[in-house]
Amino acid sequence: MALYIAAPALAAPPATIEFNRDVRPILSDKCFACHGLDAKKRKADLRLDMAASATADRKGVRAVVPGDLTKSALWARVNETDPDEIMPPPETHKTLSAAEKEVLKKWIEQGAKFQLHWSFEPVRKVEPPKTSFPTWIGS
Repeated sequence: MALYIAAPALAAPPATIEFNRDVRPILSDKCFACHGLDAKKRKADLRLDMAASATADRKGVRAVVPGDLTKSALWARVNETDPDEIMPPPETHKTLSAAEKEVLKKWIEQGAKFQLHWSFEPVRKVEPPKTSFPTWIGS
């Protein structure tokens, strides 16, 4: 049963990456303590939840360059091996899994589209996922 519950976390990322569904949870867990909304704790004046900040040019360096992994400092820093350069820093005791890195990679490659917090996004109709559960479950 535990493997069945964990299966979604082990699965490949979806074909189309959505910021709120796929990227924001990773950044929130691993990055927002230093690069989130709290201006007093923010490092390098970088906010990763806002497109304008994440894509801004800072002395020739941009954290996120939509569509270009080689120019995206975020991608370089999460793959760094130097403990002084890697993100998140070792002292945070947070690390990105290979699956989380793959989501970030695909997101940047797909154009790094940002979304407002879900509560500010317009309501949209979504199709419920198809399941293999018997039809009587959940009725």
